[in-house]
Amino acid sequence: MKKLLIILGPTGVGKTDYSIGTALSYGSPVISCDSRQIYREMSIGTAVPSKGQLDAVKHYFIHSHSIQDTYTAGKYETEALDLIRKLFSKGHDTLVMAGGSGFYIDAVCNGLDDFPEADPELRASLSQRLKEEGVESLRLDLKRLDPESYASMDIANGQRVVRALEVCLMTGRPFSSFKTSPKKHREFAIEKIGISRPREELYERIDRRVLQMVDDGLVEEVRSLLPYRELPALQTVGYKEIFAWFDWLDGKHDTERSADGPVTSLERAVELIKRNTRHYAKRQMSYWRRDRDIRWIGL
Repeated sequence: MKKLLIILGPTGVGKTDYSIGTALSYGSPVISCDSRQIYREMSIGTAVPSKGQLDAVKHYFIHSHSIQDTYTAGKYETEALDLIRKLFSKGHDTLVMAGGSGFYIDAVCNGLDDFPEADPELRASLSQRLKEEGVESLRLDLKRLDPESYASMDIANGQRVVRALEVCLMTGRPFSSFKTSPKKHREFAIEKIGISRPREELYERIDRRVLQMVDDGLVEEVRSLLPYRELPALQTVGYKEIFAWFDWLDGKHDTERSADGPVTSLERAVELIKRNTRHYAKRQMSYWRRDRDIRWIGL
């Protein structure tokens, strides 16, 4: 039976090198499952594979879309499954998928649940709150209405918090309660390998990677994206902290949207990126610990 081998793990753990080595051993490409590396305008802050890594093995879903595209886990499910079937039909027996976006991985493995359609008026109202009050205010509402989603999702991502809160308010049910549909059948086997490292080692790797991003030109990359800063793709750790610093430089600190207060220097922005990335890695691990199908290996 054909098999999809999914290599997952927290940000900074070393999935890229491990997945490339695994893909080469199977003669497979790497199908990326990262909700930010798909965007061609975002490279440094999303830690896309290097040119050497991309040259070593064919990658899919790297720089494949624009931040101006409306892209969702549902679209990823459709596009990824189409690609998987195409590659299997060409003779591959095992395909390697790698990434850290739990919702996208779940979409491929299990299919998405039938969430209610969006309420444009309610979403606009919540989006306005996000802009004026910051994500912290919405997070507190989500924590009260749906503690399970609060504990498992990327609560630094304002657009995801808005969507979860929108469903709670529309239906009177927790967003998490919709994730109960029967698992969709896939015509191939799925094996999940989780990559882990000791916490202190992982956090040190994250801190080093953030500093490397700055050296590689993260500030310049974020500056080039200023006209698009309100787009969902850019509500992302590594970008929003630099945007907040730019606000301070432009004298907009009175309307600072960060719960951490004004970001008055690049050094402060970098420290927040390190901290928020570590927090994100911790939430990723909490999310996956509930999945008994994952076989964990240490690096």
